[in-house]
Amino acid sequence: MTQQRYLYDLADGDASMKALLGGKGAGVAQMMRLGVPVPDGFTVTTAACVDTMSNDGDWPAGLWEETLAALARLEERTGRGLGDPQRPLLVSVRSGAVVSMPGMMDTILNLGIGDATVDALGREAGDPRFAWDSYRRFLQMYGEVVEGVPAHLYEDALTALKRSRGAASDTDLSTDDLRELVGTFKAVSRSHIGADLPTDPTEALHRAIDAVFRSWLNPRAGVYRRANGIPDSLGTAVNVMQMVFGNRGDTSATGVCFTRNPATGAKELYGEFLLNAQGEDVVAGIRTPRPLAEMEQLLPEAYRQLIEVMGTLESYYRDMQDIEFTVEDEQLYLLQTRGGKRTAAAALKVVRDLVEEGVLTREEAIDRIEPGQLDQLLHPALGAHGQTPVTRGLAASPGAAVGEVVFDSLVAERRGKAGDAVVLVRWETTPDDIAGTLVAQGVLTAHGGMTSHAAVVARGMGKPCVAGASEIDIDVEGKTLTIGDLTLTEGDLITLDGSTGEVFAGALELVAPQINDDFATVVGWADEIRRLGVRANADNGPDAAKAREFGAEGIGLCRTEHMFMEADRLPAVRTMILASDDAERAAALAEILPMQQADFEAILEAMSGLPVTIRLLDPPLHEFLPSLVDQALEVQRLELGADTHPTDLRHARALLAQIKKLTEQNPMLGTRGVRLALLYPEIPQMQVRAIARAALAVADRGGDPQVEIMVPLVAYAEELRRMRAIITETLAQELASVGRSLDIPIGTMIELPRAAVVADQIAAYADFFSFGTNDLTQTGIGISRDDAEGAFLSTYIEGDLVPTNPFSSIDVDGIGGLVGIGAERGRSTKPDLKLGVCGEHGGDPASIALFEKLGLTYVSCSPYRVPIARFAAAQAALAAR
Repeated sequence: MTQQRYLYDLADGDASMKALLGGKGAGVAQMMRLGVPVPDGFTVTTAACVDTMSNDGDWPAGLWEETLAALARLEERTGRGLGDPQRPLLVSVRSGAVVSMPGMMDTILNLGIGDATVDALGREAGDPRFAWDSYRRFLQMYGEVVEGVPAHLYEDALTALKRSRGAASDTDLSTDDLRELVGTFKAVSRSHIGADLPTDPTEALHRAIDAVFRSWLNPRAGVYRRANGIPDSLGTAVNVMQMVFGNRGDTSATGVCFTRNPATGAKELYGEFLLNAQGEDVVAGIRTPRPLAEMEQLLPEAYRQLIEVMGTLESYYRDMQDIEFTVEDEQLYLLQTRGGKRTAAAALKVVRDLVEEGVLTREEAIDRIEPGQLDQLLHPALGAHGQTPVTRGLAASPGAAVGEVVFDSLVAERRGKAGDAVVLVRWETTPDDIAGTLVAQGVLTAHGGMTSHAAVVARGMGKPCVAGASEIDIDVEGKTLTIGDLTLTEGDLITLDGSTGEVFAGALELVAPQINDDFATVVGWADEIRRLGVRANADNGPDAAKAREFGAEGIGLCRTEHMFMEADRLPAVRTMILASDDAERAAALAEILPMQQADFEAILEAMSGLPVTIRLLDPPLHEFLPSLVDQALEVQRLELGADTHPTDLRHARALLAQIKKLTEQNPMLGTRGVRLALLYPEIPQMQVRAIARAALAVADRGGDPQVEIMVPLVAYAEELRRMRAIITETLAQELASVGRSLDIPIGTMIELPRAAVVADQIAAYADFFSFGTNDLTQTGIGISRDDAEGAFLSTYIEGDLVPTNPFSSIDVDGIGGLVGIGAERGRSTKPDLKLGVCGEHGGDPASIALFEKLGLTYVSCSPYRVPIARFAAAQAALAAR
């Protein structure tokens, strides 16, 4: 049997090997093939990481031997040796996941430097300060990443040294200062781990690779993967590359650039660099970098090469690239290229421009869009205001955010999950802040640039971010933020404008976003490609109008119970429920009917010419009544009151008795939906009359109402047969009374497992099916959504018991199987049966892919997810070709 190959020299790889070499390794290998200057090295594959994780952290047989052989080849090609006191080889050890995860995993730079090699490195460079600077950097990164030494211990030591020397920044420290700092860092490490750091660079390499493997499992990486739907099973590659040094004085630099503006998509120069620095200095946001344009004057030849290479890479990949580079003594090297993280607005502009430039087809352009990212375009922006900003930073990620100031990521996470609107304020963010960033409304940092960790992650998540607001002074312990004479404490409200970089005290008004021409153009391409229709769930006129604005092709679910619950209607609804006889109930329903009719008219007018599916009353009646406990206490209060009027007490007792009668042990599986309608047929009769009268009124005003009536919670074909008879008889009576006609299809929701299994029987009485996947998930898996999401479901997801929240993305094998059965059996009775989905899964791209495969007719989702569904449906159609 041939042994698994776990390593590849960079020269042996290419862009097609991304799944094995990770994005970084495949990108560097391809750049080498294109003649782009890159440091030499080798890649430990994702397979090695996966096999190590599956073997409880033990490396698979042969991996270390392959590593040593690859190291030997690298030493031969470079003419240097790891630990060689004359010509030392220094390497970087960097993660490289298949899907880009900026800042989530670990890196070690300058591995190979030590007491035996530092002087040789300094002599060779003609700069001993550079060598000792590289040494202290290695000790800090290795100690933190490999040995688990808290980062602040090194930072505290560095800060203390700078203070004692009067140094404003790291670059102001002398060679002797850095030599002293190396000794201090060694002592810091020794005191924390109880031993010296390894002096054998080969052992250090083994442990560094192992640490990068382990960083795949660190908490922040896990949070990022869950937030972005990245499977835990992919693992990370590890790239071991010869070091090139951006910290060799003012003829050296490090930087990050994009081939187009990742915030707007404009084809313009965009990037930052730092002189005399290493790569982590830029992305960590520790120093505020310079705009890339200044590099033309300071390092003209390297700048010219960089502009040329940017064009080469964008042309090859046919996409905007995010490039990491180092200049060592005026020589340019590229360390990474990848598809650049961008805002939704930028993504649309980039693909539209690339199509117009003849680089992409429309189909390719649609596939380049992440549908979920489009949600960014639908977030509010700042409205007109006369406020003066209290400070400005860099406009790192567009959009506006209002929230309470929070200084700690864990606090932001807790409060955000509780539903509070917070803005995370940090000196600079680190990858460990991912959980807080995820739930915050926006992010504000004092340090860092447009390519800092905070900016990159916020853009990817669609979070407004203002970075590098250098005028702010943060006291984390005191929980205060000071800007000049203004001091804000934790809990005070602030407003961020990530599109301008402005920060305002207090809460400013936010307005709805405007959909621009790029959006309209590209979504139009998606509409030409997709097969699935896209409708919206809406319960009132304004929501229906908004849905139509976003491109909805009708209403797939109008929940009439939402209309019943409005405060001005509750008295009539309660009278209907508590009625002692049919006449009293009929009077209450007559009062409710015109209210329902007005609601339906507003929706049908907003959707004139498009189908509107109205679901008859679904929830149990007790939901419209006061709390059982509150009513029992009210009866007790009246019974004990000396002045209580007998009529009041009698009424209170009657209400309590009715609430008890209607209260069920499991109301979600009790008297609701079609069961309620069959027990009280006067309720659906009233609703049908309201629907018919609304449709006629809209038609009389010149509209084109296309209404459909949907019966909820059907499990037996006989239930639908009887309900259909009630509906058709009521419609006939209503229309005959005015001498008019309407074509109103009657269908049902498939939201119970039995309904899916006997869909062939139910279809005999249905003009359409709509799969209610929210309830189908509850009843099919046997879990309560409200209870599960607040209890065990998060543990199941984090523990990989389930791949994702089944209420957010459909359980393909289980609930998806029931949808497939229902669709197939329903169409076995009626081949042209219209099949929709009206659960929120209708707006989830992964779920839409399944619905496309099953051949459903349309999906329906909340209005603000309609654009996402349109794109996802197009991508699903392309994937099915």
